[in-house]
Amino acid sequence: MKKYEAMIVLDTKGKQESAEQLASTIEKEFTKAGAKVEQIDHLGLKKFPTAPRHVESGWFVNYFFQAEPAVIDVLRNKLKLNENIYQQYYQVA
Repeated sequence: MKKYEAMIVLDTKGKQESAEQLASTIEKEFTKAGAKVEQIDHLGLKKFPTAPRHVESGWFVNYFFQAEPAVIDVLRNKLKLNENIYQQYYQVA
């Protein structure tokens, strides 16, 4: 197992759930995929310099976790379908 860091940008505009609730739901997806989440950092709401796809800001959340390399592809494909996620980035920690 390797250590990874995931930066997830949430689109919370018009959503009833809070950013913390959305982040908790995403943590469950990490666990279902076989990752062991070690730490979650809520970096808060940040405005984008431009408004791509008519989104002006996003809630940034960092996930630090351990997983097999194949889990990254599973997570990327699964979370791509989640309408609350604006962007997702993964890197080896």
